[in-house]
Amino acid sequence: MRSTIKEVAHRAGVSTATVSRVFNNSPLVVDDTRQRILKVANDLRYHPNPLARSLSTQKAHSIGLLLPDLYGEFFSEVIRGVDQIVQEKDNHLLVSSSHSKTSEVESALKMMRGRVDGIIIMSPAIDSQTLHKNLPHDMPVILLNCYVEGDTIDSINVDNYGGSYEMVKHLASHGHTRIAIIKGTETNYDAKQRLKGYRSAVKESHCVLSTELEIEGDLTKESGYAAGKKILKMTPLPTAIFASNDSMAFGAISALKEEGVTIPNDMAIAGFDDIPIARFMQPKLSTVKISISEFGTLGAQRLYDAIENMDHHRIQHIIIPTELSLRESCGCQS
Repeated sequence: MRSTIKEVAHRAGVSTATVSRVFNNSPLVVDDTRQRILKVANDLRYHPNPLARSLSTQKAHSIGLLLPDLYGEFFSEVIRGVDQIVQEKDNHLLVSSSHSKTSEVESALKMMRGRVDGIIIMSPAIDSQTLHKNLPHDMPVILLNCYVEGDTIDSINVDNYGGSYEMVKHLASHGHTRIAIIKGTETNYDAKQRLKGYRSAVKESHCVLSTELEIEGDLTKESGYAAGKKILKMTPLPTAIFASNDSMAFGAISALKEEGVTIPNDMAIAGFDDIPIARFMQPKLSTVKISISEFGTLGAQRLYDAIENMDHHRIQHIIIPTELSLRESCGCQS
């Protein structure tokens, strides 16, 4: 039979209100009393009823995380960063994916409504109309790597333009004048900014600027592989490839190796994101570094600030800087 808060209070010699304060992390309980209550609760195997706790505090003690996909190291690192803060808050994390479809975004938001105290959204399909239509007007929201018009919603974005600009400039410094890019999807905000950075760097470095060198991709290994095969059929052949994310870079490397192309001697290649496996590839992948888990951590910290300090929370639009992780695939030493 499940232990009750009344049993814990009776055994610890305190009121039920004091037990409730302990499990709600109230600073009003002295440490000796807190430790005594926690020991009794542990002995009785007592845990607060989440539903009752939500009703009494008018909080769900959960936050939502909406991602375009749950597959791959990038998204698992984002989840890890968010979950670190959620665990510290003794809350729960509700994760969903939308696969970049507006209908799935709307379904996910409706599903989370009433179940979470706030939501972190990373989705290229999001816009202000979808948010206003499917979420309460006072629901705290943090946007990660997506763009919504106006200044009423917190956002955290990576310096996608600057990161790709610096990497392409670096490839040009190795003497490459024909640098191909494997693009991301047209609706993806990150991919569009990375393409802009590529074009600016190519132009400033007096390299060949041509749409023929801009190869379609969709941020998956499969599309990177297909792009690598397509690049090898070009005449004249590019001598370097910048992939808009690491997954596509891995796919391209596989395609190049199948055709006997050596990296970086015959073809240099670089990616973007610096997911953990990048430094263990053969050759080790040069890439634009984002601290992905810290990106998720910052999003969660900003969301809890909005939840806990709703009247005093200041909307911010944060740009996370990037740096180059230069390794063997571009011709540098690790």
